Amino acid sequence: MRHALPGLILALALAACREQPRAGADPGRDPAVGGRAAEPADTAGGPDHTDWPMPAGDYAATRFSPLAQITAANVADLRVEWSFATGTLRGHEGQPLVVNNTMYVVTPWPNVAYAFDLTREGYPLKWKYRPDVNPAAQGVACCDVVNRGPAYARGLIIYNLLDAETVALDAESGRLAWRTRLGDVNRGESITMAPLVIGDHVLVGVSGGEYGVRGWIAALDVATGREAWRAWNTGPDSEVRADSGFHPLYAADTAPDQALHSWPAGAWKIGGAAPWGWLTYDPELHLVYHGTGNPGPVAL
Repeated sequence: MRHALPGLILALALAACREQPRAGADPGRDPAVGGRAAEPADTAGGPDHTDWPMPAGDYAATRFSPLAQITAANVADLRVEWSFATGTLRGHEGQPLVVNNTMYVVTPWPNVAYAFDLTREGYPLKWKYRPDVNPAAQGVACCDVVNRGPAYARGLIIYNLLDAETVALDAESGRLAWRTRLGDVNRGESITMAPLVIGDHVLVGVSGGEYGVRGWIAALDVATGREAWRAWNTGPDSEVRADSGFHPLYAADTAPDQALHSWPAGAWKIGGAAPWGWLTYDPELHLVYHGTGNPGPVAL
């Protein structure tokens, strides 16, 4: 089905119910989606939960919407409002965002971004942004050239490119606000994950464990794209950013530099452990949670 319908986007609506524009909505000032301070995740969609401004729905990645307009009683009345094909045949793994009556979609490589005006009938394309993405990145994407979607913050649509860059677009016009290179495809690095905005920063992680990359997460300034810090998943505590506040569960792990000495000599430099998937965040504890991929199989 994926090859028969290349990137097909369907908009469905109830025959007798269409969501109307909301007066006075200002998602750019919503602190839960990258505003002045981080707020609990259940406020991420605004007070009426009609927006979807974050990957996986909220900080906890519940992917749950409390909207109840569509029910078992009326689901049979759904009909197609419009359709759009991205023309991209590869895997579409990124969820759309909906902010202030606009839907935002990012395709697999070459990572084209589309904005659709949900208040318009017919062909609702608002803008399109096609970045120049290094085609060599396709060769270092182990598991298809996917993209897991954008994030919204302060009037910007932020997403990652397969060649290990992050871009921010003006949500209204699609104009490029900033573009930051974080990795190098010549080292096997790519980025397929969905970014996560927390306060003034957007967090991004690398892919490429199959090619012996050294996994990391970086924080970029939302306004400028400037890298604020980077934490590695292998290596010395100073680079893993494990300081005096680190309290491991097991007593055996209290020795320093665990992410360095638990590897054969020098293997941590190509250790893998790339955080290629989704991030979650606890605003009360101010902690970010993430998994990692497989170790790097490259021999020394």
